[in-house]
Formats: sequence, C-alpha cells, structure tokens
Amino acid sequence: MAKPFDDLQERLLRAGIAPRHVKRYLVELADHLADLTAEEEHAGHCHAEAESSALARLGSMDDLANAMTGQRQFKAWCVRAPWAFFSLGPLLYLAGAWMAAIFILWSGWQIFMPGVDTPFGVREFGLAGLYFQLGRAIYFTAPLLVGWGMVLIAARQRLGALWPAVGLLLNAWVSGMAHIHASRMGVPGGLGHISLSFAPGTSPGDVTDSLVHVLVILTLTALPYFLWKVQQAHTISA
Repeated sequence: MAKPFDDLQERLLRAGIAPRHVKRYLVELADHLADLTAEEEHAGHCHAEAESSALARLGSMDDLANAMTGQRQFKAWCVRAPWAFFSLGPLLYLAGAWMAAIFILWSGWQIFMPGVDTPFGVREFGLAGLYFQLGRAIYFTAPLLVGWGMVLIAARQRLGALWPAVGLLLNAWVSGMAHIHASRMGVPGGLGHISLSFAPGTSPGDVTDSLVHVLVILTLTALPYFLWKVQQAHTISA
C-alpha cells in the first residue's frame, strides 16, 4: 500500500467504506500516482518534487475521500444496517452451524447406534468416535467463531463499541442457553427425536451451568475486542 495514502485509508474505513473497496481504490490511486510521478520526473523534477507535484495533481485528501464516502454502494453492510448485521447475522450463522452439528448427531445415531435410546452418554470408538467428535466441534466452536468474526469485522471497519457489544452479548446468551436433547422416548416429536431448546433449565444447578456457559463464551469472544480497543486508544493517545 502506498504510504502517502495511509491517512486516506484510515479515513475511508472510519467513514464506513468496505475494506475491499478501500483496497481497490488505493491500488488505483497508487498506480495513478506512479504514472503522474513518472511524468513529472520526465519533465526534469527530482523524485521528491515529482511525487509532491503528482500528489497535488491527484487532488486533496478531502476530494479523494469524498469520491468514495459520497457513494452509498461502497459502504459496508455492518455500517449500512448494523442492527441486522450484528443481531440477525450471528443468529443465522449459528443456526447453520448447529443444523450441521445436529445432522451429524442424528445420522451418526442412526448409523452407529440405531438401537440405543439416546446417543449421549455412550462411549464411541474408531470411526464413530471421530464422526461424533466432528459434530461436537462444530457445535461448540460455532459461537466462538461467530464472536471472533464480529470482532474482526469491527476492528477492520474501525466501528464503535455499541453494535459489536450487542452482537457479542446476543451470541453469548443464545449459545449459553442452547441445549440439545436426543431421545427416542423423551423427544417423540422432535426432528428425528432431536430437539434444540433455549431454556436455562429448571434446577438451580442447570441455571448456574447455563449462566457460566454464557459468561465463558462472552469472555472468550469479547476479550480480543477489548484488547483491540485498548490498543486503539493507546495508539491515538501516543
């Protein structure tokens, strides 16, 4: 990335321009600057003078920034509709990941242990063990990946704390309260005798476990965001 445009890059990101559009725009500006600099050098100027003249010919930083910020189609969706991006988006990603995990649980149950009432509590070995572990990995890592994804997007787009915090809280709460039930006798009306509930439970122990799960997910996903905000504040103050 051309150094003369570092400030412009930061300005565009803070204005809500999507990173892919910022990158393409700065590459185009860098190419144009190189051509103008070469013209100035051919006219007899030294490199420093040629580059300075070329930058002046490109236009002011305000003009270059306004060329992008004035066009809504270049704005990132997390800026256009943050309420949807940080609420509906994470829920849709979680739903997709959990449906994949539930399918693995259901299909493994039918293939490897069709005679048992529930696949939970049964020790699996060999291929069955690997198959069920894949489903568990998808189920338990999905909230972390969704949370870290929101943090990465918020950091790349230089967003404020409000909507990312809402998204992280919602992700942690829904994930911590989610429970899968699988039983041929206990879940007769479920999808293949499997259901997904979002209740903390009835006993104090179940409620405590759910709240701890929420806190763990929130801590693991919010910590990188908190560290980024601290580093950002330190950079600005320096």
